[in-house]
Parts: sequence; structure tokens; C-alpha cells
Amino acid sequence: MTPIILFFLSSLFMNSLSLETKPANINSRITVMGFVYCDICSNNSFSKHSYFLPGAEVKIDCKFRAISSKTREQISFSVNRTTNKHGVYKLEIPSVDGIQCAEAAIASSCQASLMWSSSAKCNVPGYRTTSDEIVIKSKQANLCIYSLTALNFRPSKININLCRN
Repeated sequence: MTPIILFFLSSLFMNSLSLETKPANINSRITVMGFVYCDICSNNSFSKHSYFLPGAEVKIDCKFRAISSKTREQISFSVNRTTNKHGVYKLEIPSVDGIQCAEAAIASSCQASLMWSSSAKCNVPGYRTTSDEIVIKSKQANLCIYSLTALNFRPSKININLCRN
């Protein structure tokens, strides 16, 4: 066989392979996160005296509906997470078959609840539960981030002098 014919046949073979190849269905990774702070003035807002609370235990409950033409499945789970040194708790969910970023935002819900605080100075629950979320979608990374509103603990006694305006 001449090199030209061999080149032509190999080119046809390579083109037929590339036409039949379908892109893989990439599922979304999902991250659920939020933060916990110490509300020094007990006014349910982050003031100049407030600080992010490390070591707080948070319970995360989520439900995700897998959207498929063949079935309607729901994935539910509940996990506990501890805030890091910046007061952030985070749950990373690996790719799940049938849940894609756009559908996940529509057919899902997550909520976080305070369990306990490791701080002796700031351990009275303020905002205990949140289900308000902001969904951030990244098409490039196929990532959905559920950012839940802040939760807080308060001190058992308020320093009135510190909290005056």
C-alpha cells in the first residue's frame, strides 16, 4: 500500500471515530457553606465588635431532586460540620448522577441549624436555623455553591457600654 493511500484511510478512520464520540455528561459538584459569628451586642447583626466563631457545630440538611426523563429520585442527607478558624462551615458533595447545576438550583433545598458552640463566652443561640440561600453557579467548573445566611451565638451577658452607638 502506498503511503498516500495509507494516510487517506487512516484519516477516514480517525474522522469516523471523532464523529461517533459523544461528550461525557458531566455532573455538578455542589458545595453548601455558611458562617457563624458571635453577636456581641445581641442585635442579630454583625457589628464592629462581632467576630467569626470557630468550633461551632452546625447541622446541614439538604434535599436534591435528580431530574431524569425516566425517574424522579430524591437524595436527602443530614450531616454535622464544625466551623473552621474563620467561622466557616462547608460541605462538599461530589458529582451525583442526575443532578446538574441548573436543575440542582431549582429542585433542591438546604438548611443549616446551630447545634452548639465551643466558646464559653459566646454560647447562647441567636439565629438558630437558616434556609435562605444564594445559589452561585459556575458553568466552567460545573460547580454550584449554596451560600446560606449567617447563624449566630450571643454572650449570656451583654456589655452595654461596648454596644452603645
